[in-house]
Amino acid sequence: MLPSELRTPAEVARALAGRVRALRLQRGWTQQEMAERAGLTLATYRRFEHTGRIALERLLRIAVLLDAGAGFDDLFALPPARSLAELAERTQPSRKRGRRKRADS
Repeated sequence: MLPSELRTPAEVARALAGRVRALRLQRGWTQQEMAERAGLTLATYRRFEHTGRIALERLLRIAVLLDAGAGFDDLFALPPARSLAELAERTQPSRKRGRRKRADS
């Protein structure tokens, strides 16, 4: 299997759905049981297993149900600071918005 960086988002999503399916089967749950436990409709859960498409909040419900919620804690985490100056910069109040583009650019 290719690393995530070399796969399309749809391929990554389908692989994730496959891993969720494997965990569901390992626990001996039907799709109906999984959907009910996660607070989803059966149609939503089936579509997820088939296509990998699901809303983030629903995916988080599934992750928590399967004791995999901690995996989201490191998603988009800042890399470790490479210097004291970079560390100090991170402790300063950060911008809340991106920079505006000038009209003449």
